[in-house]
Amino acid sequence: MGEQMTRIRRSDAVENRARRLDAARVLFARDGLDVPMREVARHAGVGPATLYRHFPTKQDLAADAFAAEMQVCRAAVDEGLAAPSAWEGLRRMIDRLCVLHARNRGFTEAFLTTFPDAVDLSTERRVALDGVARLVRRAQAEGNLRRDFRPDDLVLTLLATRGLDGLPEADRPAAARRLAALLVEGLRAG
Repeated sequence: MGEQMTRIRRSDAVENRARRLDAARVLFARDGLDVPMREVARHAGVGPATLYRHFPTKQDLAADAFAAEMQVCRAAVDEGLAAPSAWEGLRRMIDRLCVLHARNRGFTEAFLTTFPDAVDLSTERRVALDGVARLVRRAQAEGNLRRDFRPDDLVLTLLATRGLDGLPEADRPAAARRLAALLVEGLRAG
C-alpha cells in the first residue's frame, strides 16, 4: 500500500507542477512578464506560498515555463541550418520565429531581454544566434541575402512582431506569417 500511495503522490506532484506551469504560460503569453506571482498562483488554483515553494523566483518559473518555446526556437534554427538552400532555411526560420513570438508576448520579452531579471535565456539565445549567424553566412555566400544583413537584425524582425499584440489572438499567426513574408522579401539580395 505504501508504494501505491507514493506513486499517487508523485502523480499528483507532476500534475500540480504542470498546472502551475500551464497557468504561468497562459498568463505570460497573454500579459507578458509583468504578471504578479500571486496572479499565477490564483490562476493555478494554489496559494502564493505553494507557488514560491516550487518556484522561489519569477526567473525560475519563467525559465521552466519557456523551456518548450526555447526548444521550438532552437528547432526552427536547426531546421533552417539543415535546409539544402540557406535562403529557404532562413525564410522558414523567420516565419516560425515570428509566429512563435506573436503568440507569446512573455517569451518575446524574455528572449529579447526586455526583462532580463525575470528570466535568463542568455545561453539559449547565444546558441540560437550562433546558428542564425551560420545560416546568414551561407545565404549571403549563395548570393540570396543582402550583404548588409547581420544576425542581430533578426532581433529587429522579432521586435516587429510586438506590433501584432493589438490584434485578436486568433489573427496573430496569420498576421505574423504575412509580416515575416514581407520582411524576408526586404532581405533578398538585389
